[in-house]
Amino acid sequence: MTLKLQTQIPLEKAENQIDYGSRLVLLGSCFSENIGEKFSYYKFRSFQNPFGILFHPLAIENLVSRAVLHTKYTEEEVFFYNDRWQCYDAHSDVSAVSKEELLYSLNQGMAHTMEYLLKATHICITLGTAWVYLHLETHKRVANCHKVPQREFKKELLGVDETVISLKNIVKAIKSINPKVQFIFTVSPVRHIKDGFVENQRSKAHLITAIHELMDNSEFNMNYFPSYELQMDELRDYRFYNEDMVHPSQLAIDYIWEKFISVWINKEAQESMILVDAIQKGLNHRPFHPESKQHLKFLKSLELKITNVQKRFPFMDFDHQNLES
Repeated sequence: MTLKLQTQIPLEKAENQIDYGSRLVLLGSCFSENIGEKFSYYKFRSFQNPFGILFHPLAIENLVSRAVLHTKYTEEEVFFYNDRWQCYDAHSDVSAVSKEELLYSLNQGMAHTMEYLLKATHICITLGTAWVYLHLETHKRVANCHKVPQREFKKELLGVDETVISLKNIVKAIKSINPKVQFIFTVSPVRHIKDGFVENQRSKAHLITAIHELMDNSEFNMNYFPSYELQMDELRDYRFYNEDMVHPSQLAIDYIWEKFISVWINKEAQESMILVDAIQKGLNHRPFHPESKQHLKFLKSLELKITNVQKRFPFMDFDHQNLES
């Protein structure tokens, strides 16, 4: 008798899988960053989070809607706080030392978003939380509070119906400019326990329910990938979390990525990923004896691998500075 020591979430290969001809847009919570880094490492054509990490659906909806409608940011929408210019629609990473620099970054980010949405074959959206903050002065739900005092905000939980409407607006806006694009929705496995343990579960439940309500409508061509469920059910051990006990560890990220590959990346692309991985590892290699014949032979072999891969995929760009001559 074989002991079963882990519950397994059944996964099926997706239709319209990703290959090296695909163009990807990744938006949302920090798990989008984790997966985005994987796509970047394997040299897929991808674009992610021009406004930094966006945790809730209203923030993603705002970015997408403004990009599609070409609604530029103006001076009235930015503010100076903690020696930086900030915008409530963007993450603190997008702040700047001058108003002009921030406005330029915001409007360039929107322009690039529109450019990539037009060409995208797959849109990957990771939802982190249904908790939002209402800025009392402007009566606007913000993407990030930028450590402005909490008394200036009211904390709210988005209901399922409101979340469904927001997701529907995201999908419709993108489909208005790119009707055939494929949507992949997932819920971040990051635990937002600062909201409270029960509150975190309520939030995730609202997000999952809203996504599946929308998926029931065949008009929207949506898919769900169970990142949250994989972390909760297949990796239910604190060794799969970072020291903060909130964010998945690198091992967990790698595990969920492998599951994503099995569902969403086609066999031919997986074979090419092995070649790209070998090149990346070669570029990161640091020899003990850089002038040795063995290392020079290794460099020539690596250059040949890069040349052969770039013949098939001319858009791939490798950091040749890592090659020692």
